[in-house]
Amino acid sequence: MEYVYGALLLNAAGKPIEEKGLSGVLTAAGVSPDSSRVKALLASLEGVNLAEVLTKAESFAAPAPAAAPGEKKEGKGEKKEEEKKEEKGVSEEEAAEGLSALFG
Repeated sequence: MEYVYGALLLNAAGKPIEEKGLSGVLTAAGVSPDSSRVKALLASLEGVNLAEVLTKAESFAAPAPAAAPGEKKEGKGEKKEEEKKEEKGVSEEEAAEGLSALFG
């Protein structure tokens, strides 16, 4: 991931994303750059306009958070009754019967 972050940092600084620059950013961050990984990233970014990709990524709206229990939704003012589900309690005898079926 640090390789991608390095490329994004170079892009944000307006610098060309090249092997020397990316290796320098990684070294400055305390990462020993692997030249094959640097070359692979550069090859995958070839012909990609990062500014355009980032602009499109920022335009996606995040999903609205779900309302917490007890909060009223604005606008309608209707209250919905919560249905309480009864939990079936299993007695110890029933649990033991189930276990005994496993062991014959």
